[in-house]
Amino acid sequence: MLENRYQSQPGVAAHHNNLPKHIAIIMDGNGRWAKEQKLSRTKGHQAGVKRAQEVVSACGEKGISVLTLFAFGVENWKRPASK
Repeated sequence: MLENRYQSQPGVAAHHNNLPKHIAIIMDGNGRWAKEQKLSRTKGHQAGVKRAQEVVSACGEKGISVLTLFAFGVENWKRPASK
C-alpha cells in the first residue's frame, strides 16, 4: 500500500529510508462515499475503519513510528450539541 506511492515517483525506490517517520491522515468522507455507492452511512464508516486498520498495519510493517488519524469530519461542526 505505502510502497505504491513511492514506486510511482520516478527514481524513488520503496525502501525504509525513503518512507516518512510520521504520517497524518484526515479520515473524512466515509458517509459521502457510502452514499455514492448507494450504501448506508454505517457501511461507509465500517469501510473507513477497515482502511484505517490496513494503514496501521502497513505503517507497523514499514517501520513508520508515528501515525496520526484525525476522525472528525467537517459535517460534525454543523450537528446539534445533543448529538
